[in-house]
Amino acid sequence: MDIPKTQKALITDPPGPNSKSVIKEIPVTAPGEGEILVKLNCTGLCHSDVHLMRDDWGDRGLSMMTKIAGHEGAGVVVAVGPKVTRFKVGDRAGIKWVADTCGECEMCTNGTDELQCPKQLNSGFTADGTFRQFATTSARYATRIPDGVSDEEAGPLMCGGVTSYIALRRSAVRAGQWVVIMGAGGGLGHFAVQYAKAMGMRIIAIDGGPGKKELCEKLGAEQFIDFTVEKDIPERMKQITTWGAHGVIVTAGSKAAYDQAPYFLRPGGTMVCVGLPKENFNAGAPPLVIALRRLNIVGSVTGTLKDVDEALDFCARGLVKPILVKGSLSDIEDLSAKMMAGQLAGRAVIDLWT
Repeated sequence: MDIPKTQKALITDPPGPNSKSVIKEIPVTAPGEGEILVKLNCTGLCHSDVHLMRDDWGDRGLSMMTKIAGHEGAGVVVAVGPKVTRFKVGDRAGIKWVADTCGECEMCTNGTDELQCPKQLNSGFTADGTFRQFATTSARYATRIPDGVSDEEAGPLMCGGVTSYIALRRSAVRAGQWVVIMGAGGGLGHFAVQYAKAMGMRIIAIDGGPGKKELCEKLGAEQFIDFTVEKDIPERMKQITTWGAHGVIVTAGSKAAYDQAPYFLRPGGTMVCVGLPKENFNAGAPPLVIALRRLNIVGSVTGTLKDVDEALDFCARGLVKPILVKGSLSDIEDLSAKMMAGQLAGRAVIDLWT
């Protein structure tokens, strides 16, 4: 295709609580050595994007270092830079939160910790993100999008999907065992319900309202607990499971969710911290509770290059399908507000060409 000289992008400058992002025309840059240029068709909208654009984590040293947010991009390769052999023009590619790693440090080479690479680049944080129509990115670390997965599906899977999938793996819950998903009707939670079902887990979904109940049950939840109605959720959990759940995935980024989650677990159960709140508070339970009940409290971030491939494969096989709320670049402010208020069922995805 003919590559234009300029493109539309959503610019946040500077990030902050009252910042208003503006659509502007910016240059399209050519790929450098080891890079590809991707014409992005779609990008997901993540809670983390909104927190960074609003500078919610600035007091913890996590201020946005670029003017373009976004880290869930999907599209087609339109140019390749020197020394690129992994992609060719016409291939489909995805861009993730981790845009690149050094590939050489202990974290990158020990087989388990590449996401902790101290030299990693992060889309929409330390490198220009996916709220634009064309993006250069590392050919080594970009993701191949398989047949059977559309761009609008692939975008949200680059972070939201793989994050939920890896959190379930971190829980160590086996097929036939109980897993609780807090915030089950949201962007991360609705993925977690589907992956848990595909992995054979028994699902207790927690969220608020009849709309979320209908969605969670449709996606495979065996039980639904409405936190706006249920007075004693730990007791309800015992009624369902007898001893408590084997694992809890906290996708809701609220203090109330993190305060309650340990008390849903049976002895030896695992709480997985996923949702990232604006507020700064400690997650977990008193040491006496953790020790006497032998609870595991673990953190989980997004997935590795291989993890993303696995998460996409579930979608390609028809086992996981994003529930999408669609919009354009001009809708991001409105969609962000609704998402932060818990009013979106499923995941927001942006068509970058409307």
